[in-house]
Amino acid sequence: MSFLQRGASTIPTVIPPKKKIRRNNSLQHPAHQQKTLGDRVIDGVIAVIVALIVIAILYPLWFIIIASLSDPTAVATGQVNLLPKGFSISGYSKILTDERIWIGYRNTIVYTVLGTAVNLIVTIPSAFAMSRREFKPRRVIMFLFAFTMFFSGGLIPSYLLMKQLGLLNSMWVFILPGAFGVYNMIIARSFFEGSIPEELRDSARVDGVSYFGFFFKIVLPLSSAIIAVIGLYCFVGHWNDYFTGLIYIRDQDQQPLQNVLQMILLANQTDQGSAGMTAAQSQNFADQIKFGIIIVSTLPLLVIYPFLQKYFNKGVMIGAIKG
Repeated sequence: MSFLQRGASTIPTVIPPKKKIRRNNSLQHPAHQQKTLGDRVIDGVIAVIVALIVIAILYPLWFIIIASLSDPTAVATGQVNLLPKGFSISGYSKILTDERIWIGYRNTIVYTVLGTAVNLIVTIPSAFAMSRREFKPRRVIMFLFAFTMFFSGGLIPSYLLMKQLGLLNSMWVFILPGAFGVYNMIIARSFFEGSIPEELRDSARVDGVSYFGFFFKIVLPLSSAIIAVIGLYCFVGHWNDYFTGLIYIRDQDQQPLQNVLQMILLANQTDQGSAGMTAAQSQNFADQIKFGIIIVSTLPLLVIYPFLQKYFNKGVMIGAIKG
């Protein structure tokens, strides 16, 4: 061993101390950056705009609630603004004591639940078929579907068709004619094309899974968001449907809730001066019944929506984010 090698081995190795590196927390955490005056002004303006939008949306609903519980005269004279005055439930008593309201509720619940189930059973599988690229006739079928969105036979041919099919004064007139919705099918198809990877189908094919097995075992469990959104659309459409009952139903026992409420409202508006009331008092009472009818008809939807809100918020963003 040479002298240089012996000397080098005896010289201790000096490791320089590590320099403390200061981290710029403002760069690491942008949320902790100090906001400038301009940023605070913009945040304040946005908060005010959002608050005004929320008030504009919620106040009409709140006013209907307090107006339906207030004295009809106080509502008519503009004394009801934020809180009810002269608590009164005479409007609700008039509505809920009418046995037709319960028949309408029963009919509407049956039409809505059964109609929504049929809509989902027809729409979701057809949307899945239209999303498969290997399904060759899909372009022609989509054109025929889209054609019905812009052109129809009209009211009189539709009425004659329902008559020939024997659907007049039948519950099936609320369910079968609108069983398939092209718009809902297009939304569901977009979901299947953008959210179901093709690799899932390839792996299922390797495992010997058929199209039916792939649809029921893989696709449907991954499609809870779009099913909830389509179901909510169909549910609201069936619940608020009054035109079908107005045109195709003459039997009072088959009338849905919306038509029953319309008959109650019209009966009270035309019954002026009844029960010892003046014309003005009768009109005020009819207005209170109108407010009560709005609450009675929308309450089930307000109760159901919170349970579907998370799926609805996810489903309405379908196609909004790419990449």
